[in-house]
Amino acid sequence: AVKTWSCKPSGVSVTGRCVGLIGRSWAMLFASAGFRVKLFDIEPRQVTDALVSLRKEMKMLELSGYLKGELGAEEQLSLISGCSDLREAVEGALHVQECVPENLELKRKLFAQLDKIADDHVILSSSSSCLLPSKLFAGLAHVKQCLVAHPVNPPYYVPLVELVPHPETAPATVDRTYALMRRVGQSPVRLLREIDGFALNRLQYAVIAEAWRLVEEGVVSPGDLDLVMSDGLGLRYAFIGPLETMHLNAEGMLSYCDRYGEGMKRVLKTFGPVPEFSGATAEKVHQAMCVKVPDDAEHLAARRAWRDGCLMRLAQLKHQLPQ
Repeated sequence: AVKTWSCKPSGVSVTGRCVGLIGRSWAMLFASAGFRVKLFDIEPRQVTDALVSLRKEMKMLELSGYLKGELGAEEQLSLISGCSDLREAVEGALHVQECVPENLELKRKLFAQLDKIADDHVILSSSSSCLLPSKLFAGLAHVKQCLVAHPVNPPYYVPLVELVPHPETAPATVDRTYALMRRVGQSPVRLLREIDGFALNRLQYAVIAEAWRLVEEGVVSPGDLDLVMSDGLGLRYAFIGPLETMHLNAEGMLSYCDRYGEGMKRVLKTFGPVPEFSGATAEKVHQAMCVKVPDDAEHLAARRAWRDGCLMRLAQLKHQLPQ
């Protein structure tokens, strides 16, 4: 199943497999900025279901005051349509955003198809969270027009987008994608070269690994570990990053490094090997999480909705604050 948005006035197209959360979020974001959006999926029912879901979600956002953009929900919805042919979906588009599952061969197959029908102006972009552009776009005739634009789940509420170029990606491709992401209200960051996991997941995995080790070694319970982030580090990191935190926690960065550098190196040397993320610790963490949020579909969906509501309110607060 492949989905494509073709967003005009500026001619943006997005492709993906299964019109799921990421794909719907991209469609909503592009429509919020006044772009015409085409959804394509090899399973027509996926497109039909996505359009129904989009209408319900955007109406709810409008009623709650969280709908993005200056257009109303009906105006935005009128910009989004389904499409039954990939060539038709991409025709006239300036940007294609792929959203197929995180499977290298599947993505390569799709980009090979797009490469055959793309003109010399359209940007071919992947939503991949960790697949390297050098593997995704290898051998494509339009490789200079290709890059990864990795959103954070859920993209409609979390604005960060990592722009990761192929070694042969043209600088203009990154510049155009950066401008497009800013136009639809996202916060793009440029990676100057590709690296496994990109920036966000490398940071996230480092936190997850040490969190896992602390639980596995009996230092702290799973619940208390999460509080360290949600009621501690996370409050700061919602507004400033780790480097600015260092800068503010002393008389500037050089002062921080001089004051805390030796202690940081000492602690970092005590970090253990990469966890297996399985076995007794996985069961222990699972049980602890299920006490808070049972793992049936209804409870998980309700908690995700609560999370998204919190993210919406936090996003509004951040938007009102001076930078």
